[in-house]
Amino acid sequence: MYCIKHLYHINTSKEEVFKALTTIKGLSQWWTEQTSGNPTQDGIIEFRFGEVHFFKMEVETLIENKAVQWKCIDGPDDWINTIITFELDTNENKTRLRFKHNNWPTDSDFFAHCSFSWEGYLESLRLLLEKEKGQPFKT
Repeated sequence: MYCIKHLYHINTSKEEVFKALTTIKGLSQWWTEQTSGNPTQDGIIEFRFGEVHFFKMEVETLIENKAVQWKCIDGPDDWINTIITFELDTNENKTRLRFKHNNWPTDSDFFAHCSFSWEGYLESLRLLLEKEKGQPFKT
């Protein structure tokens, strides 16, 4: 299995990062505006990118201000059963975000594309929290 990893330092509190990862409002301001569902423990969140792509995630883990983990239960074949993890801690007065998208079946061009896309959306998260203006996918 293959894993996408990214590391970010965000100049805000863990509480603010956690809120952006665990509320529909927060998620829709940095990933995609078409976000719906229940972002609580064992809830299901749906993310749509226009009419072409959608992802349905089950919230597997929520540890307040420390960790969020989703399991993809519907979407592109390579995403099914992948695990997305956001781990938070403090480093040099910033929030350190360790991101993993694990259990990819292949090291394909699609894997590389998604790694690149995640970097852009994680930068959108940073911009939302530091500049109050994320860059989510818009329809």
